[in-house]
Amino acid sequence: MYSFKQKNKYSFKQENKLPVHAWIKEGTIEEGALKQIENLASLPFAFKHIAIMPDCHQGYGMPIGSVLATEGVIVPNAVGVDIGCGMCASPTNIPISYMDSETLKLLMGEIRKKIPVGFAHREEVLEYNIMPPFSRDFSCVITSEFDNALKSLGTLGGGNHFIEIQSGSDGFIWVMIHSGSRNLGKKVADHYNKIAKNLNEIWHSKVPSEFDLAFLPLDCIEGIKYMKEMEYCVEFAKANRKTMMDIIMESIADCLCFTNLHYGPCIDIAHNYARMENHFDANVMVHRKGATSAKAGEIGIIPGSQGTASYIVRGKGNLVSFQSCSHGAGRCMGRKEAIRTLDLKAEIKRLDDLGIIHAIRNSKDLEEAPSAYKDIVEVMEFQKDLVDIIFELKPLAVIKG
Repeated sequence: MYSFKQKNKYSFKQENKLPVHAWIKEGTIEEGALKQIENLASLPFAFKHIAIMPDCHQGYGMPIGSVLATEGVIVPNAVGVDIGCGMCASPTNIPISYMDSETLKLLMGEIRKKIPVGFAHREEVLEYNIMPPFSRDFSCVITSEFDNALKSLGTLGGGNHFIEIQSGSDGFIWVMIHSGSRNLGKKVADHYNKIAKNLNEIWHSKVPSEFDLAFLPLDCIEGIKYMKEMEYCVEFAKANRKTMMDIIMESIADCLCFTNLHYGPCIDIAHNYARMENHFDANVMVHRKGATSAKAGEIGIIPGSQGTASYIVRGKGNLVSFQSCSHGAGRCMGRKEAIRTLDLKAEIKRLDDLGIIHAIRNSKDLEEAPSAYKDIVEVMEFQKDLVDIIFELKPLAVIKG
């Protein structure tokens, strides 16, 4: 293997494998993620090279924070189980000084009443229903899960999903949401990954089963169906975030009694999906798993942790990254490790000292403590040739799933 450094990234190549370009400090990718990257680089259908974002860490089959372009096939595990998971953010015309701590606490209480979190769903379908339309002709999973998905619309989910009220470097209040397709995306992902594994076994695929990267040809009926159901999940996740954003803005208006409340166009980006794009004069299926599109001029969102800043960014269209950037800070330790090793009192004090209304109450919450994540400032430094920062957003109050 040989490697070389070039500005904010380093690259390496192993014999009979594609090159890897990583926007991350050399030697900082954990062993499990590095093995997964090597697996990606050996795929017979992988195109050109593998791109690794600065928030990279081990995932299932493919690392979170990586980009894989393929020719002729799609890989369900290279999209992930929370299909369409992503971010949305909206600026308001509310000056930061208008949002004091008591108002924030009142607002957080109202949001919690209106938006189910964790595994909770709605008892009744919202009257305000913006579910994307779908055709039962192509659908297998969505048809069977549609009624459940209706009750998931406008719900946050668990894990690292969050709602955050933020102070912007523009002097105004922002609202940011991280959420996905809820159980619908997982059902679609599991269904088609199982099909892909079975077919790959029948075909005696050259991709080892232990890679967990079973594929579906784009021109087979299973591949066509997965693409359509995946695309539906992406749209559903976007509608889910839009519904929550509208509910939050209504709550802000009620709690602040702020006349003439306005909020700007909602920036919405997904970071678990695949789509056909043209790169290096070829039409390829670009899988972004924990990575976001960063075309030249494209506006995106890169969140930190509940104790650090997030950023609104503008893409630079870097060709080597397949015009992509990170989806966040990225974890520096696993959930179990965070619970086992982090100091609960120290993490609470850190957030209290910053004046943040946070979501750490007990030891289980430590899996989402700021110390479980990489330094967002360093992450942004490593991707200076991928994006420009437009606004910095600092957390004021956080709801975690």
